[in-house]
Amino acid sequence: MSDTIGYLGLGNMGQPMAGRLLDAGHPLIVRDVNPAAMAPLLDRQARAATTPRELADAADVVIASLPTNGAIREALLGADGLVEGGRMAVYVNAGTTGTPFAIEMTERLAEKGVATLEAPISGGPSGARDGTLSVMVSGPRDAYERVRPCFEAFGRRIVYCGDKPGQAQVLKLANNILNAVSVVATAEALAMGVKAGLDPAIMVEAIEAGSGRNAAIDEIVPRHVMTRTFDYGAALATLAKDVDLALAEGDAQGVPLLVGEQARQIVKIAMHKGWGERDVSELSRLIEEWAGVEIKAGDR
Repeated sequence: MSDTIGYLGLGNMGQPMAGRLLDAGHPLIVRDVNPAAMAPLLDRQARAATTPRELADAADVVIASLPTNGAIREALLGADGLVEGGRMAVYVNAGTTGTPFAIEMTERLAEKGVATLEAPISGGPSGARDGTLSVMVSGPRDAYERVRPCFEAFGRRIVYCGDKPGQAQVLKLANNILNAVSVVATAEALAMGVKAGLDPAIMVEAIEAGSGRNAAIDEIVPRHVMTRTFDYGAALATLAKDVDLALAEGDAQGVPLLVGEQARQIVKIAMHKGWGERDVSELSRLIEEWAGVEIKAGDR
């Protein structure tokens, strides 16, 4: 008999990931502070929980996609939190929290006999919708094998990092600092070409087949910057949080992240402009302002 899955947090990533679980036939119970976020899944026969505790009373495995460590702590340990539930056997954190927080939550849940898997994901909202995410997992091997069918519902590549708490968080932070650097550096490079008279579409075409290829060139620029829609689906505040966590991990490990620090300064400037709720693709607007150009689709 398959586990009943609880899903907590139905934002830009959580809702499509929960939808993929329904597509794969997993019995699903959902909880979000926004009733409208639950509605599309309830229309597909998911059940609703009114509190995290109720979710953990009804589900064997609970997956959480929550935006901040504060929100996770409250959902786990606050009034009517997951830790008070009587059925949850495995808790899966799909967010980016950093290592110290992951270890702390693992220890708190272990006191209640609940196994914890860290399973941060990468691939953006489009990857969540298409089931092509990269899923980085650490925690007990038996819990990983139990939950792996869920990961396969929304992930194309599932990488088990090991059983040590926080290992998946370190891998995700490595991914995220590379992503932040690529977003900033790509905007700078394209702005330089546009100011020299190049069509950015031509630049993207060449770079996609060359050594400068990265996720910003593959998706963010052609789909969300050049179209001027700026709707990739992730907030700058989230990127800022992840970059801060990555730099803190570098300090903890004694590894200087000098290029990452420069990317953080660009992100901080955007944050100081009040852009925290704007889309990460709008970082390019900052570079455009300084360069006096727009990276937009031409008439080609």
